[in-house]
Formats: sequence, C-alpha cells, structure tokens
Amino acid sequence: MRILSINPSNNQQIHEYEPHDEKDIDKALGLAHITKTSWRETVFSERNALFVKLSELLQNQKDEIARLITNEMGKTIKESRSEIEKCAWLCKYYSENGERFLENEIIKTESSKSYVHYEPMGAILGIMPWNFPLWQVFRFAVPSLLGGNVAILKHASNVSGCALKIEELFSKAGFPIGCFQTLLIDSDAVSNIIADKRISAVTLTGSTSAGKAVAAQAGAHLKKTVLELGGSDPYIILKDADLDQAVESCVNSRLLNAGQSCIAAKRFIVEEPVYDTFLSAMKSKMESIKMGDPFSEETDIGPQAREDLRNKLHKQVQMGLIEGGRKVLGCKIPVSDGFYYPPSIVADVQSDNPLFKEEVFGPVAVVIKATDEKHAIELANDSDFGLGAAIFTSDLDKGDKLASKFIQAGSVCINDFVKSDPRLPFGGIKHSGYGRELSYFGMREFQNIKTIVLK
Repeated sequence: MRILSINPSNNQQIHEYEPHDEKDIDKALGLAHITKTSWRETVFSERNALFVKLSELLQNQKDEIARLITNEMGKTIKESRSEIEKCAWLCKYYSENGERFLENEIIKTESSKSYVHYEPMGAILGIMPWNFPLWQVFRFAVPSLLGGNVAILKHASNVSGCALKIEELFSKAGFPIGCFQTLLIDSDAVSNIIADKRISAVTLTGSTSAGKAVAAQAGAHLKKTVLELGGSDPYIILKDADLDQAVESCVNSRLLNAGQSCIAAKRFIVEEPVYDTFLSAMKSKMESIKMGDPFSEETDIGPQAREDLRNKLHKQVQMGLIEGGRKVLGCKIPVSDGFYYPPSIVADVQSDNPLFKEEVFGPVAVVIKATDEKHAIELANDSDFGLGAAIFTSDLDKGDKLASKFIQAGSVCINDFVKSDPRLPFGGIKHSGYGRELSYFGMREFQNIKTIVLK
C-alpha cells in the first residue's frame, strides 16, 4: 500500500510514496551495522564539524524546509521556521558541549584508578510523530550520533517528505552513508526491526498506547527504550497570580502548533477567587486568535494535521459537554475543505469528565475550579500523565516549593509555559513515559556506562 501525503489545509494530495520493503529494511540495517564500527571510532572534532555544517544547512534551507513542514502537517509557516531554527540551535549546542558530556569520570576508590567510560550502544531506532516533524527527530538523533551511535528513523507516514528531507540533510552535511537512514514503513513492520540483532535500542515519541506496545516488544528482546509519551499538563493559576501574564502564557501554550503538542497546557486549574476573571480574560484572548491559511504571516493557528485527528478531538469535546462541561467558546467544526478546529474553551469541568482524564490534542482549553491551593495540587496530580506542569503565582518561593515537593511531572515552570530546551533534560513520569532527552542526560541514554577499575 502506497503512503499518501495530504495537505491538511485543503485536503489535497501532495505526494504518493512507495514504502520500503523487506529487502530495503534489511539493506538499511546491514548498512547501519557496518557504519557503526567506523563511526564510533571517528574523533569528536570530526563529528562536531559535521554538526556545525548541519546547523548551517538548516539555516540556509530554512524557507524551503518550512514550506515542506507546513504543507504536510499544517503548522503555520512562522512556527515551521521557528522549529528549524531550534534544530539548528540544537546542533550547535551539542557540537560545543557533547564531547565534555561524555568525558571519562574519575571516581576515587581504594584502587589505583577507577573511572566511568561512555561507550555508544550501536544502531538506535527512532519512532517519531508528525507534530514536530524535524524537532522530534533531531532531538534524539543529534545527541545519539554525536555520541557515536547511528540512527534509523521510522517517521509518521503523513510527514514522509520531511522524513526523507532529514536523511538528505545529514547526507549533504557530510555524514557517512549509514549514519542516518529513513525507512518509509508501516507500523506493522516495526516489531521485526526491534527484534533484529542489529538494532541496539529504541526511542519513541508518541501516544501512550504506542509506547506500551514498543516497550513490550523491546522488553521481549531486552533492549533499552526511551519513551516520551502523551501529556495532560496542568497549569495552576493561584489567586495571587498576575492574571494578565497567566492568560498570555496559558493561551500561547494551549494554542502552540494548533494545540498539537504533548507539553501544551491542557488543564487550567484556577483558584476560586480568580476563576471568573481568568475565564473571561482567556475567552477574550482566544477570541482574538486568527485561524486560517497556515502560509499567511497573519495566521495564528492552522488546521489539525489529519481529518481523523480533528474528528477524534471533536468527539472528545462533545462527550465532555455531555458529561457536564460548559461551552464557553468554539467547540464546533467550521465549514472548510481543511481539517480546522477553532480555539475552544470548556469550563466547569469536574475530575470525572473525560476532558479531565484524557489527553486533548488540539486547541481546546479545559478549565477547572479549585477551592484552594491544596485542592489545586490534588487536581493537578489526579492524572495518569506526568509530562509538564506550570504554576502561576506572585510568590516565587511558594511556587518553587510547590514545584519541587508536590507536583508530579518531569518539568515544572513557574510563571511561564513548559517548553523543551537543549540545555535542560526533558521527559515524563507515569503514563508520560520514562528516560530523558536533551542536556547531558539525553546524550547518555544510549551509552553503555562502563565502569573500569585498575588495581
């Protein structure tokens, strides 16, 4: 079955791709297996130079790549350019710091010398989603390759053009053949690749259900996995918060990438004394958002990436309204050839509402009233997810204490929205996955942390 690329802004076919077959897969795995030996012996200075070149290529081809991203998944052209710039920053950051992250660590013991040595694991399979077609891939590939591993990418089928473009970029930057390869395959082919002895580890960014399946398959073969899964990020607005700042950050986070982000603000938990004021201000802010042609510089949010995803989102919203949520804004599919969904607000949501429990992957704000600070923390933690969270308060010491001692999440921001940063580790707990990407933590995930002792 051929792989189709559909423009979500007009439902028109962009391209049709021939998927790779079993022979193609075997060839790619064989090439990765051969290349990993020479690549791991390549000195850091040579690897670093390639990542500098890759960063330059991203900047030089920014407009071309941005158009490809916007065509395939509907992200606004402004956001597409920003995504590419962030990938270029990532390459530069690791080229400047990667060698230091993997230096031998001397540990003082009674032996004459004891130290920790970092050794690449081999070929890493990356199973990546469509919502950030370049960033998600670069986030795993750059530290993995700089650390001496090689990578094979299974990208989401609806962004196959982006997947092939990424392989082309690595090739043009001068990386050896076999260092980074893209496979256009269906999900059904993944289990056999995971089982193959030439694959050393697996990383997946995607849904919780996909993460469970991949973890089970990898576990059956005792292979390391890193999983960055879904989120239902709580944003707590305390009664002493700067409401203008809170609304600005909350709306920006909720509508980033048309709401299609695992770390977008999902549940807005507001203390009762400021609930009505916050809700009114959020409505005004979201009403001013311009939805439309993602190629227009004036557009704030584009369409959802696929029709089935838009329809699932709308079904969630309707069920949430049936279960007691109050419609404040939007919540209706517009007449359009594209897969648009408007900025929407559902208020007065209770903890037994599906909008409270499920990940809502779209521009829908779920607003919840908390009687006090303690209740807000309880509501925030009442979730199977634990990716990101935010607290808005004028008391930074209190915010710091709540974040460090009480909030169950991989990242917590005070008076700002959650975002990934190459300098900081990124990942979740509970059903949001395990392992970390970015920073030196992410670079060491796919290293054999080897202890060496000399008596």
